[in-house]
Amino acid sequence: MNDNMWGYEPTSGYIAGADLTGYKVEATDGSIGKVDKHSDEVGSAYLVVDTGVWIFGKHVLLPAGTVSGIDADEKKIFVDLTKDQIKDSPEFDKDKHIGDSGYHEQIGGYYQSHRRP
Repeated sequence: MNDNMWGYEPTSGYIAGADLTGYKVEATDGSIGKVDKHSDEVGSAYLVVDTGVWIFGKHVLLPAGTVSGIDADEKKIFVDLTKDQIKDSPEFDKDKHIGDSGYHEQIGGYYQSHRRP
């Protein structure tokens, strides 16, 4: 993963402007849900994933830096995290995630601490 959690890795296969809404999201150990919305804003790119019944309808905010690959043909996004790491992530707060840099620091810090060496 890159040092900027809020930007896509050059090797992820992300193409600027691509619509990822509805793509399935795959953790390293299985499917976690679908992309509800996303942003590719420079320095603030993210995915909001609807986990469905897997964790009782919880939505999670994943910084773009957690994306390890995108398969446009299969409409799948692969993230370099386990299901438990995602399940234990800070709760998504739709009111804070836009314009609250402290919230982004909290989310980014959580995922930064769980990245693979």
